[in-house]
Amino acid sequence: MIELWFFIIAFLWTGYFVLEGFDFGVGVLAPFVSADDEEQKQALSTIGPVWDGNEVWLITAVGATFAAFPAWYAGLLSSFYIPLLLVLVGLIVRGVGLEWRGKVDNPRWCDLGIVLGSALPAFVWGALFASTAGVNAVLGGFFALLVSLLHGAVFLALKTEGAVRRRARAAALAAGALALPLAAFVSWIALVPLAAALVLIWFRREGWAFTSTALAIIGVSAALFTGLHAEPLPGLTLAVAASGEYTLGVLTWIGLAFLPFVLAYQAWTYWVFRKRLAPPAPPASMARRLHPVK
Repeated sequence: MIELWFFIIAFLWTGYFVLEGFDFGVGVLAPFVSADDEEQKQALSTIGPVWDGNEVWLITAVGATFAAFPAWYAGLLSSFYIPLLLVLVGLIVRGVGLEWRGKVDNPRWCDLGIVLGSALPAFVWGALFASTAGVNAVLGGFFALLVSLLHGAVFLALKTEGAVRRRARAAALAAGALALPLAAFVSWIALVPLAAALVLIWFRREGWAFTSTALAIIGVSAALFTGLHAEPLPGLTLAVAASGEYTLGVLTWIGLAFLPFVLAYQAWTYWVFRKRLAPPAPPASMARRLHPVK
């Protein structure tokens, strides 16, 4: 049971990193790949139907850690209280920005909140988990942020058409060029998939490029949790951190009942919103000039 629940928690965190990774990247990049407000709406609409569902992975991962390994959960909170608080603040600010942007007259403050609320959690998560793995926290933070930018830029190129798609491809190449050198210091396992993503985005194979960036994140997460298996925190083993057999047994039945439903629902959501988003239509006056009535 202990091994099973460690695997489940690693799976949940990995799913969160992959799915929220492109959310963070799109949130930071949206103002920079858009020439006007309509293009920015196009960019943000790529994550509009999924960003709050992607956060469910974090809630589930934290809840599972609390229930299955309460000592690990308590140690993380006591050791990283301020960083985790910053993550929470960033997620709240980003959520408010995304929800209010279409309801206010001047969305610039919402846009700033989306950018900062996306960049801050990406950096802090990287720094936090890098420090638990014995890697320099600052390098880990910048690496996580750059990989999120690359992941998000590839997702934008995959989900949009027109000028936003072209600018997203350029942003992906720039972010990847910066992330590759850091991978050699933070996690060499990401080098090959990140390099492959750059080649694929250059040749406009956005789907395969997104698969490569996702594999890079999965590889880094797998290496991280493999290292945490022996001691999730210094001096703390899984056996000591785990709940009792009865609690783990009850959790297993709950997981078997609800986890497949959640996975199926989210897969259905991505299937429904799988199409690319077209660029905004030109104003009526411009449309008449482009296509005059005969």
